[in-house]
Amino acid sequence: MARSGRSSQKSGARRVTLGILIIGALALIVAQSAPQISNFFVPTRTTISDRIGAPADSSFWAQISGQSDRERRIRELENEVRDLARYKAAAISMAERMEAYESILNLMGEPPERGVTARITTVVDGPFAQTVLANAGRLQGVEPGAIALNEGGLVGRVTQLGDRSARILLVSNYQSQLPALGEVSGVRAVMQGKDRDRGVLKDMPETADFIEGERILSSGEGGAFPRGLVVGTVTRQGSEWIVKLAMREHSSGYVRMIAPPEIVEPLPEPELPDVLPEDPAASASQGAQ
Repeated sequence: MARSGRSSQKSGARRVTLGILIIGALALIVAQSAPQISNFFVPTRTTISDRIGAPADSSFWAQISGQSDRERRIRELENEVRDLARYKAAAISMAERMEAYESILNLMGEPPERGVTARITTVVDGPFAQTVLANAGRLQGVEPGAIALNEGGLVGRVTQLGDRSARILLVSNYQSQLPALGEVSGVRAVMQGKDRDRGVLKDMPETADFIEGERILSSGEGGAFPRGLVVGTVTRQGSEWIVKLAMREHSSGYVRMIAPPEIVEPLPEPELPDVLPEDPAASASQGAQ
């Protein structure tokens, strides 16, 4: 009898405890849903959060929802914008300084570009020929040997010219030989087409090397291509330096064909005679005497 009485008392206590917990849970739900009651608990929650020392962006809920990652990314972008603003100011200052130096030195700049923009209508890719056909030719102002560019950089050179079309030999063709140089290292070499997206640098000097990831530009040697056109970026693969062509990264189906570089050679000066002709007035005065 005594044991049964104690067990009934324990079960009654459990029921009371369970009832209190249920009532407390209901009270918390009401507190979260009712604005008046929720505002009452805000200072308490804030104080507890401050005492724990957990910032808002590193809270458990912020980590689950991704809010902390977004805020961190925003801070990184703000820092990048500040850095870019400094670089922009430095670039403007350097450009103004270069203009002043060029004016002082009376430096002749590059001649203005004369070009025609055309759409690529046909692409011929194969193991032995990589060319494109553009829908502009001699009647539209394209010149023989014109240089073709797109948004990325150098595309190739016009090898066949018709009245309304032009065939462009791509720099990725294995027959293409492009004098090139490193933008940072200044090392010169000849780029030969390797495949559709790449070229390989040959005839390099033995005492110098390119810098991994630097841009490759046309050097202008030989007079076939102007100097400073973007060709791509260079990486080392084994014993070879491979150029990832920039024209493949930004291709909208259009090319701009500019006039080939042309520097007119000066004409030879006329040879002066060994004996100067006599002055007629002087001859007449001598005869009168």
